[in-house]
Amino acid sequence: MDDGVRVTDRWIVPAAELRERFSRSSGPGGQGVNTADSRVELSFDLAGSSSLPEALRGRALARLANRLVGGVLTIAASEHRTQLANREAARERLAALLREAVAPPPPPRRPTRPSRGAKERRLAEKKRQAQRKRDRRVDGE
Repeated sequence: MDDGVRVTDRWIVPAAELRERFSRSSGPGGQGVNTADSRVELSFDLAGSSSLPEALRGRALARLANRLVGGVLTIAASEHRTQLANREAARERLAALLREAVAPPPPPRRPTRPSRGAKERRLAEKKRQAQRKRDRRVDGE
C-alpha cells in the first residue's frame, strides 16, 4: 500500500508525495459509521512534484487547472465501508486522472470538403423536395 501509485509504466508517484486525511464518511456502515474514519482525502502536489517530468507537468497542470487548488490535486473517496477500500479507490482514481492528464493530445482534425457527387446528390434531393412542395400547393395560394 505504501509503495506509491503507478500512473504509467515509466511514472510512479512515490508514497512520500501523497498526503492522506481520514474523516467520518456519510455512506454505509451501520452503527460503526459514527466511530470509524473511513472517508479518505488523497492530496498530491502536482506543481511541486519531483517525480513528474517537466514536459508532462505543464500538460497536466493545464488539463487539470479547474481541479487544482494551489497546485494540489485532491481526491475524496467514501463509497466503501472500510478505510482500506477507500484508500485503494482514491489511489486508483488518482492514477486514472493523472494518466488522462499526461496523455498526448489527439492529432488535429484535417478539414475535408464534400465531393462533387455528394454536392450533386444534395442539390438533386433539394430540387425533388421543392417540386414535391410545389405539387402540394393549391392554385389559389
